[in-house]
Amino acid sequence: MSDQAGVVLLPDAGPLITLAYADALDLLFKPGWPLALVDMVLDEVTRNQTPTSQKLAQWANAHVLPVLPTRIFAHFKQMQSESPPSPRRANLGELAIQEVMNDLALESPPRTGVFLFEDHKIARASFLLPENCRKVSTRAFLIYLEQRGWLASAAEIERRAIRAGRNFSQLRLPPG
Repeated sequence: MSDQAGVVLLPDAGPLITLAYADALDLLFKPGWPLALVDMVLDEVTRNQTPTSQKLAQWANAHVLPVLPTRIFAHFKQMQSESPPSPRRANLGELAIQEVMNDLALESPPRTGVFLFEDHKIARASFLLPENCRKVSTRAFLIYLEQRGWLASAAEIERRAIRAGRNFSQLRLPPG
């Protein structure tokens, strides 16, 4: 992925939360790729009061990050306004990211979407990725940064998140 202009980093909720716990959100900028938040994911990490919700909202605002609109989020907001509101919330962030990646595949030329995830169910799932997109775990991303010399220790970021209260995924994917 040497063409940085043709890459966009799309973090899911899990990596955002983990990096917020570790006070390491700015690591997302280290590769030099444009960073975008998907509307549904941003809503997931900020709509309820959590140990990281305020920090994430302030960080996104301070960096004036682009928020990519999706039909998934528009549908979710519509369903929430109905009485009674729809209870469906599971996996909507991932569905919205998949929608964005499909849109990237239709661009000319297509950009490479890097889907940063943490949920071990995504790692094992047959998550449909257009050929121009990649899925990368938080752990693999941190190791990548360490290997490039942009981070002293990937393990230290994990430890900081865990010490701050994050239940970080213990799943380790094989290299490759």
